This record gives sequence, C-alpha cells and structure tokens, in this order.
Amino acid sequence: QVQLVESGGGLVQAGGSLRLSCAASGRTFSSYAMGWFRQAPGKEREFVAVINWSGGTTRYADSVKGRFIISRDNAKNAVYLEMNKLKPEDTAVYYCAAAMTSFTVQSASNFNSWGQGTQVTVSS
Repeated sequence: QVQLVESGGGLVQAGGSLRLSCAASGRTFSSYAMGWFRQAPGKEREFVAVINWSGGTTRYADSVKGRFIISRDNAKNAVYLEMNKLKPEDTAVYYCAAAMTSFTVQSASNFNSWGQGTQVTVSS
C-alpha cells in the first residue's frame, strides 16, 4: 500500500481556481491508478477523477468535466487536481486514493489506500 497526503485545499470564490496535490510514499507509486473523490456534508463520497499509471488515460465525473484536470508526476510520487471555474456545489472534502490496477476504475471500492482529505470551500 501507499501512504497518501493531500494539500492545497482552502477557501475560494466562485469562478476561481485551486490546485490540489497528493504526495505518495512507496516505491511502487507508478503501479497505481490514482483517483480523486469528494464528500460534501450529508452526502456520500463521490468520484471526481482518475488517472492511469502512465498518465495517458483519464476519466472525469460529468459534473467536473471541462473544469478539472487530473495529472501525475511519477518521478515525484505525486498526483494533482487542477480545479477551475469552481462552483459552490464543488464544496467538499477532497480525498486522494490509490488503486492497484492498470484500469481507470471509478468505484471507491476499487481503491485501497486513502488520504486524510483536504477541505475545499467555494463561496458564492
């Protein structure tokens, strides 16, 4: 398993941007598909984006498609989520997760390592 630590959350006005980072420990980081999930108060955790081991394939939730970009740097054991045109409904705790698979899976049950989360708050 890998250890994951997110950073970069904060308070931003609607229409603004934030970049989340996730630092991973472990020598096998490049073997994992990496994902971002989010959980708003009173709601279930939902898929946001996923990237495969090489960075060549990405998938997004419809709600963030065209606004968010997931990327990774295997040399730095890091994955990022660039969030643009933020909306109040993007407010949530954002989690980084790792899945030992070559596929761009989207179900939380496929991910076996999770970070502690970082709060993103978008004001209207």
